[in-house]
Amino acid sequence: MSRIKSLLSIHSGRIYVYLATEDIGKQFLQDAEKEGFAFSDGIKPTAKTPANIMAVNRNMTINYVGCIGRIAYQAAKTIGNEKLTKIDYRNIISYSQ
Repeated sequence: MSRIKSLLSIHSGRIYVYLATEDIGKQFLQDAEKEGFAFSDGIKPTAKTPANIMAVNRNMTINYVGCIGRIAYQAAKTIGNEKLTKIDYRNIISYSQ
């Protein structure tokens, strides 16, 4: 089952994923790699360390969320003109099991 690709089909705008623990972060990176995602520099997700908030992009890339993005995650409903969707990956894992 594609956990991350399904987020792209369900939600519009920017998607930020909260990774509560290191294990959940590693699971997210493994899932992303299995589904064909990479970092924008072409590096496979499992070659890097997860952060507690990651962005999922429509071009099949993922990226770290910087300082401003972290503030947006806490306080904003949009980033620029795009809706900001905030996902707790624990819920995705629980739902798909």
